[in-house]
Amino acid sequence: MNERHFLNFSDVGSKGLRAILADALERKRARAGWPKGRVDADAPLRDRVLAMVFEKNSTRTRVSFDMAIRQLGGTSIVSDAGSMQLGRGETVADTARVLSGYVDAVMLRTDDHAKLEELAAHASVPVINGLTDASHPCQIVADLLTILETGRALEGLKVAWLGDGNNVLASFYEAGRLLGFDVVAACPEKYRLAGDGAIVADPREAVAGADVVVTDTWISMGQAHAHAKLAAMTPYQVTAALMAEAKPDAVFLHCLPAHRGEEVAAEVIDGPRSLIWAEAENRLHAQKSILRWCFGQVG
Repeated sequence: MNERHFLNFSDVGSKGLRAILADALERKRARAGWPKGRVDADAPLRDRVLAMVFEKNSTRTRVSFDMAIRQLGGTSIVSDAGSMQLGRGETVADTARVLSGYVDAVMLRTDDHAKLEELAAHASVPVINGLTDASHPCQIVADLLTILETGRALEGLKVAWLGDGNNVLASFYEAGRLLGFDVVAACPEKYRLAGDGAIVADPREAVAGADVVVTDTWISMGQAHAHAKLAAMTPYQVTAALMAEAKPDAVFLHCLPAHRGEEVAAEVIDGPRSLIWAEAENRLHAQKSILRWCFGQVG
């Protein structure tokens, strides 16, 4: 089988990722000012059906993928795993084979990256990573799109990550290696990401000279030991004083949902250097080009 699965950036490569970003920029500009429900002029995925399977709650992933396939001319089916036979013990492999007979692509949002890989291994249609415990590449495509829209080149960029060493950071590292930008993370020792990315203890060191400052919620869905983790994370809050250590024109990103007063101060996330609303909207434009890549129309 030669399906184009979008599980991690390693599936896409630097050429594919650049093509996805270029396509997203072009398609977004082409429909500026249009009603959200209008189909793109070329309707490139007309008659295609995307199945979305959720084992974790979602706002941005659910709505952006739904609108993405609609704007591309297709339709979607949304299912929560708990309401499917998957939630009653049907195997991932069997689910993959069944869905492949009904739809043209499957997006899965789950805790377990191994489930995603198993789904892709047995599906005869493209499978997309809508988030796992290991990575979140769809989010990073939106983040990179947001950065490009500021007029910055990605090559040579410094991205500072503050707080939890999580799945989003893992995908940022992977994208940086492919596209030639640096990601420096400041994380408490107990919550660092295993791997070869740059990690420091001092948040000021991470932020010094950064073009982009990024954080994420400290307590992910379903995590235990919240009090201990919050205590360890407190020194890594993105404050106005910390932002002052970055470049004067540095911007702030957060994939949302946000907890003001925890991982970020309200004056930062709601301030003029914050691009979170453009970043959130760009999930839609990123998803469209990811879908087109999966169907061989990009890259």
